[in-house]
Amino acid sequence: MRSTSDIVRIVSAASALGRIAAVGTRNETPAAQWRTLTILGGGAQRLGELARLSRVTQPGMTRLIGTMVADGLVARTPDPADSRATVISTTEAGAQALEAWKAQLNEALQPYFADLPEEDWAVLTRAAEILSAATVQTEEHDQ
Repeated sequence: MRSTSDIVRIVSAASALGRIAAVGTRNETPAAQWRTLTILGGGAQRLGELARLSRVTQPGMTRLIGTMVADGLVARTPDPADSRATVISTTEAGAQALEAWKAQLNEALQPYFADLPEEDWAVLTRAAEILSAATVQTEEHDQ
C-alpha cells in the first residue's frame, strides 16, 4: 500500500499558501464566501448540501447566503426536483467576483514562486492537474 504522507504534506502546504494569500491580498471577505462560490462553480446546490460541502453550520450558511444574495453574488431559485425547496446558484456578478479574487491570489502568491525554474513549474502544473482531477472525482462521489 502506498503512503499518503506526500498528499498530507501537500494539503498542509496548500493550507499555508491559503493563509499567506489571504494576508497578501488584504481581502477581508470571509473565506467561506470564496469557498461557497467555488463549490457553486460545479452547479447549483441546496442550502444544506452547500453547508456540508463548505463545512459550516446550516444556520451559518443561511446567514452567508442571505448576505451573498443581497450583494448579488448568488441567487435562490425553486428546486426543479422539489418545489418546496430552493437551490443556490452563482450569478454572473458572483462568477466575476470569484475570478477577480483568483487574480488577487495569483498576484499575492507570485513573489513566492518567481524564481522557480521551468522544470519545477512543469512539476507544479502536473501536480495541479492530478489534484484537480482527484478532487473533482471525490466531490462528485461525495454528493
